[in-house]
Amino acid sequence: MIRKIITIDTDKCNGCGLCATACHESAIAIVNGKAKLIRDDYCDGLGNCLPACPTDAISFEEREALAYDDAAVKENQRRQKAAVCSAPAAPASSSQLNQWPVQIKLVAPNAPFFADSDLLVAADCTAFAYGNFHNDFIKNHSIVIGCPKLDMIDYSEKLTEILRLNTINSITVTRMIVPCCGGIEYAVKEAIKSSGKDIPLRIVTMDLNGNIQ
Repeated sequence: MIRKIITIDTDKCNGCGLCATACHESAIAIVNGKAKLIRDDYCDGLGNCLPACPTDAISFEEREALAYDDAAVKENQRRQKAAVCSAPAAPASSSQLNQWPVQIKLVAPNAPFFADSDLLVAADCTAFAYGNFHNDFIKNHSIVIGCPKLDMIDYSEKLTEILRLNTINSITVTRMIVPCCGGIEYAVKEAIKSSGKDIPLRIVTMDLNGNIQ
């Protein structure tokens, strides 16, 4: 059938993942650093992703495409949720958390735990997907966590403030392979750029079973 569906200009796309976060049908994924419509029948043609794109890379076109399939969308989302929830467990270990709060939205940019620290910026799900998260990532780090899909805010402003007000020796980002996590990686890169500082950055991407890619 001929219907309205989104199209993505890969030349304009910066891979921020905000469109994937805005898409309630999980129709968009970040593939090789660019947004991609993964299946025509996942796109409802309503365009919630369009205003989320900061580079105007997404528009509508009318072309031959499969009809929107709500059942297929729900099944895909159920599989994604089940994969995250079934991540392998690990033996209990002592907590390495030495601060509070941890949510990006709640931390004060000038909090004393940021001073002269290595900063961990973690997508919420990574702590649950990766069994030894406290020892391998939180230990000896200040930490902020968030979920771009749920919070629907631009983290880069708060992160820029943190970087400007403190001596941050390095930044580690832990994110899941799912496209919505691209927003947290993008925000950190933008914050480093805006801060005017040269801070070493490490990106750690985990699959839905908690394995590091």
